[in-house]
Amino acid sequence: MKIIHKKNIFSKALFFSVLTSCISGNIQEARAQNIPRTTGDSVFGRPRIINRDFRKQRDLIDLAYFIIHKNPNSRVDSTGKKTRKIHFSGSPSIEYSLTTGLAVTAYGNFAFYTNENEITNLSSFLVGIGYTEKNQYYLPVQSTIWTKNNEYNFLGDWRFYHFPENTYGFGGFSLDADGYVVDYNLFRFYETALKHIGKNFYIGLGLQFDHHWGIKEVLDSTIRIPTDFEKYGFHSSSTSSGLVADFLYDTRKNSINPEGGSEYANLVLKQNFTFLGSNSNWNSVLIDLRKYFALPHGNVLAFWSYNYFTITGNPPYLDLPGTATDTYSNLGRGYAQIRFLGRKMLYLESEFRFGILRNGLLGGVAFVNAQSESELATNQFQTLNPGFGAGLRIKFNKFSRTNICLDYGIGLKGSGGIFANLGEVF
Repeated sequence: MKIIHKKNIFSKALFFSVLTSCISGNIQEARAQNIPRTTGDSVFGRPRIINRDFRKQRDLIDLAYFIIHKNPNSRVDSTGKKTRKIHFSGSPSIEYSLTTGLAVTAYGNFAFYTNENEITNLSSFLVGIGYTEKNQYYLPVQSTIWTKNNEYNFLGDWRFYHFPENTYGFGGFSLDADGYVVDYNLFRFYETALKHIGKNFYIGLGLQFDHHWGIKEVLDSTIRIPTDFEKYGFHSSSTSSGLVADFLYDTRKNSINPEGGSEYANLVLKQNFTFLGSNSNWNSVLIDLRKYFALPHGNVLAFWSYNYFTITGNPPYLDLPGTATDTYSNLGRGYAQIRFLGRKMLYLESEFRFGILRNGLLGGVAFVNAQSESELATNQFQTLNPGFGAGLRIKFNKFSRTNICLDYGIGLKGSGGIFANLGEVF
């Protein structure tokens, strides 16, 4: 279940959840953000949430209750409040994506509040494991922990991957025919601690470590030699290890499905050092901006700007920014992972989110995006690669407002496919 600042490889696919895990009681209700009426009280300047009558809402867990002839309203008490405080959900799934092909995965998530009155933001742990027909296997462990009253926020991203995948070289001029397989293993350890310093503002420090090994190019006679990877600097292993300064502004109560009217801005400065194990000294800046406008009837118009700039030095090829290289692999619906990459990246996306059924079980989205990556020779932006599409939202858990997201994205030159998440893309 994608419960943290959105996505990972195993949630990037066509997803068939096994409802037996719901029926057996493995999935409990999370205490999470809703869209209820509010009181005049506020927390850090936002309206304080009070409970909605969840008996009027429906999700897939309710459908499982109906199947076993059990009253879904037993999930709330007589006042309409949620009956569970700690939430675990988990299920195996069969998936398909442009990057992985057919995949079998299992995942689990713990979601909870560290404060009884729900003033604190939603915390979660997410762990998954998967294997694909392309001989890819992966184990991500990701976490977002908020302490009482949002005083501290601890972010974690740990991964182990064996992940052969296509790469196409630098910039935006490459063709599908330029793609070839790069095989590699990855160990990642990211940890950041943020401190609340003012109204919705946080500042923190962290460590980011990426180690790739067993890197191999799988080439055939149609591939131009030398490749962009070789021109840039091919090595059989690479390490990036550095310190980050993190500046955050966040008014979202629930990052799974942000409500209209909320905002998010994140500035991350990273400096890699050889004395920490990095192959070279290099630094970068990440600017991540999101805005959610509330529209009539509970609809939302959302905007996302994700921009990455290498300032000095040269990151290893497999650490460069590009398509789907954000934490949850969501950038650039309409294209395969790392379809485009460069030392610098600009990205913008807009999504219209709307309801279809009044009980909240079914909704939809329409989206458009555009990305530009710098070229190898000039380090300048010279192309713009747009994508667009639409999708369905199926309510998985009405208490955490988690949706199964099934989208069809279309890019240039015939690129396209199904993209899926458990939780909103951003």
